[in-house]
Amino acid sequence: MKDQFPFAVARVTRRWRKLLDERLKDLGVTQARWTTMVYLQKGGEGLTQRELASLMAIENPTLVRLLDSLEGQGLIERRPCQKDRRARRLHLTSAGEAFMDDLNGRGEKLREEMLEGVDDADLEVVLRVFNRIMKNAEQLQGH
Repeated sequence: MKDQFPFAVARVTRRWRKLLDERLKDLGVTQARWTTMVYLQKGGEGLTQRELASLMAIENPTLVRLLDSLEGQGLIERRPCQKDRRARRLHLTSAGEAFMDDLNGRGEKLREEMLEGVDDADLEVVLRVFNRIMKNAEQLQGH
C-alpha cells in the first residue's frame, strides 16, 4: 500500500492539473503562471519575491522569470517596500483580480466535479495525512 501512495498522489495531481489547464487554456497563461497567481492571492498580497518563492518552494530565479511574464501581461505589479528599499512587494493589478475571479470560478467548478462522491470526513483524513507528510518532508530538508 505505501509503495503505491506516491504514484497515486502524482497521478491525481497530474490529471487535476491537466484538466484545469484545459479549462484555462483560453486565458493565455501557463500552469506555472496561474499557479504563481494562486499562491500570490492565497498567500496574501504584498509578499516579497523571497517570501513567495519560499511559499511556493521554488528557487528565486525561476520565480523572477514567472513574475516578469505576469508583470508583462499586466496581471501583477511590483511596488517598493516601505521598510526595505531593496525589496519589492507583489500585488495583483485590477486585470489580475479579474483574472483570478475567472480562474477561481473555473477551479471551483472542477474541484466540485473531481470531488463528486467524496465526503468531508474522507477529505479531512486526506488533508491530515498530506499535512503530516509535508511536516516530515520539511524535517528531512533540514538535515
